[in-house]
Amino acid sequence: MKDLAKDTQSSAPKPKILLLGGGGHCRSCIDVIEQEGRYEIAGILDTKEMIGEKILGYSCIGTDDDIGTLAKEGYHFLITVGQIKTPSVRKKLFALLEKSHASLATVISPRAYVSRHATLGKGTIVMHDALVNAAVTVGTNCIINTKALIEHDATVEDFCHISTAAVINGGVHVKEGTFVGSNSVSREYIATEENDFIKAGSLYKGRL
Repeated sequence: MKDLAKDTQSSAPKPKILLLGGGGHCRSCIDVIEQEGRYEIAGILDTKEMIGEKILGYSCIGTDDDIGTLAKEGYHFLITVGQIKTPSVRKKLFALLEKSHASLATVISPRAYVSRHATLGKGTIVMHDALVNAAVTVGTNCIINTKALIEHDATVEDFCHISTAAVINGGVHVKEGTFVGSNSVSREYIATEENDFIKAGSLYKGRL
């Protein structure tokens, strides 16, 4: 006998999501969103020059100036601008979304592991093969990139980017706006500064 409730749920329309920023990080986000399967990608917002262009088959349909109007139409949003030197662009876009009372998506790859004892803030994406362990807190508008590991009891504040294959060990406190480079490793129970920059491949022992 058919499970009618399950059939109804599977046929329900997916919420539509708009992506802010059409660069390389956007391509990676598209793949994660497609694999997660929770949202239908409705388009990308970028510069006026990009309108009409396609990224992995999805059209650029507008600019940041359209956020207010589109938020009222019920779209969800994800900031897909990357973050290396500074989180300023991602912060600016986040402020625009907040001002427009927009709904921010939290996206988790089905190939990632996020403990049920961890918490993730709105607008954060956890990418393929990342691992977020028990008692971890991740703030808003963060990037937890491919194969990153965040161990037990760590805190990652808002607007941080934990890059590919970076290791945040137990009890570490990554403060707001910090960039943690690829393949870097932190000592346990240390803290960064705000807007810190941890070099790729480094062993981070905390600030002296």
